[in-house]
Amino acid sequence: MTPEQQLTALGHELPAPNPAVGEYVGAVTVGNIVFVSGHGPYEHGRFVCKGKLGRDVDVPTGQAAAALTIVNLLASLKAEIGELDRVRRVVKLLVLVNSDPEFGEQPAVANGASDLLVAAFGPERGPHARSAIGVGALPFGIPVEIEAVFEIE
Repeated sequence: MTPEQQLTALGHELPAPNPAVGEYVGAVTVGNIVFVSGHGPYEHGRFVCKGKLGRDVDVPTGQAAAALTIVNLLASLKAEIGELDRVRRVVKLLVLVNSDPEFGEQPAVANGASDLLVAAFGPERGPHARSAIGVGALPFGIPVEIEAVFEIE
């Protein structure tokens, strides 16, 4: 199955790419590497999850927000490259987690994104390098922002 078919089988449909909220583009291709801008948990024209992990948002909700964020990110990737099956490898994720100072489960939140990428792209193309970093605030009060790097054919 293609990554798009895998996502559909997992209950995720790729939306239209999120609109930019500044002077940037959703993705840039340089040679066979695609850099995808930071995305958040956006759905039906709005950010659907807001708050700080460890205070307003629990880990399962954070993981769901990370999964939704990856679906949005993949929509921008598809708009850039045409078909997700062109991805040779998920290279790197940067997962920013809006965290209470005492919260230390950023990697668990990031697993919501990583697990979905491995499920969509399989064990050969999906595993990736990753950083999961707690931050004091994110735009619009969202709990998670993710950017990614992909290698394409």
